[in-house]
Amino acid sequence: MPEIIAIDFGTKRTGIAATDPLQLVASALTSLTTNEVIPFLKEYITTHDVSVCVLGQPKRHDGSLSEVENEIKKFIIALNNKIPSLKIERHDERFTSKMAFQTLLDSGIGKKKRQDKGLLDKISATLILQSYLEARNNTSL
Repeated sequence: MPEIIAIDFGTKRTGIAATDPLQLVASALTSLTTNEVIPFLKEYITTHDVSVCVLGQPKRHDGSLSEVENEIKKFIIALNNKIPSLKIERHDERFTSKMAFQTLLDSGIGKKKRQDKGLLDKISATLILQSYLEARNNTSL
């Protein structure tokens, strides 16, 4: 079964996560500067069978789209141009950054390590992907 990857897009840094081949567990892959993401994905899909790329969709509390959505749309256009075979789906990412930070606190990781924003991005991407998997599995029952 092909993997599913997820992206927690940021204007400066972006977190990436992937499933195992059985699409059961989401794991952090990496955090990159955003301009490195498409080249990374082009390389990644040459060595991994990927069925879909889940891109977080940031929404406000009232459900409206956040201001970063315009940048995400530009990123999707660029991604479609560079990797047209990659299927892209969107998934609500509300509260993932807060959940990721709480995960860091709960894990007992020291303060200096918690300040690594890349770690937060990877955890956020993993949470987006795990949430996507759970939602997909709940609708297929």
